[in-house]
Amino acid sequence: MQSSWRFFIVTELLLFVWAIYQLLGNIPILIFLIFAIINFVYSVKKVHKTSFNHFQKISSLVVMLLCFLSSPAVWLMIVLAILFVGLKGVEVSGIDLFSNAPWRKKQIKMIKTVTSDSKSGRRFKRPWIGNQRFGNDTYEWNDINMSIIYGDTIIDLGNTLLPKEDNVVIVRKGFGKTRILVPTGIGVMLEHSAMIGEAQFENEHYRLKNESIKVFSNEYDEATRKLKIVTNTLLGDIEVIRI
Repeated sequence: MQSSWRFFIVTELLLFVWAIYQLLGNIPILIFLIFAIINFVYSVKKVHKTSFNHFQKISSLVVMLLCFLSSPAVWLMIVLAILFVGLKGVEVSGIDLFSNAPWRKKQIKMIKTVTSDSKSGRRFKRPWIGNQRFGNDTYEWNDINMSIIYGDTIIDLGNTLLPKEDNVVIVRKGFGKTRILVPTGIGVMLEHSAMIGEAQFENEHYRLKNESIKVFSNEYDEATRKLKIVTNTLLGDIEVIRI
């Protein structure tokens, strides 16, 4: 199972636990729910069913549905599921039904540099949800500072000549995987924090559970060009790949 599916399932389970907690704290709704469950079980197990028993079964299902929908956590579960299906596609027996959909075509961020220009007063606006794409046109290298609720991110620095100074990439993310492609010869410092996630750096693999890790590449101190990567995620992985 891919990491994104694990993140989705864990998040849905946490929201489900939250929904149960909310239902237990709402006594009137809990009474209606228990009554609907008992009524549904009775109508199903009855040997000689009548039209009234069918009405009992359907009405019980409707009441149970309304009871669950009274919880905000259930609505969050539904919204997250819709977003996940829209972004990742539906996988059935290993076949992706939306493999050719536009939103499934993840793009690598091509970042290029130009002659230094005034940096004061610049504003950046990026979406909070989805697999993002930016930097198609040539522009001056600027430190990256991103905030994302959900989505996979790929940053490719293979066609970029970083300035001979400390360059910074900051990614704050709720859920999703982040891949950063860095050319050989650039000193890299990675600082990653996650509630649940993994980090891959310089052929090393780290598992994090409400932890932070800070690692350096072997040539960091001697490198003329340096890259500092700082990432924070709730549920997500970070992978630094040398190219």
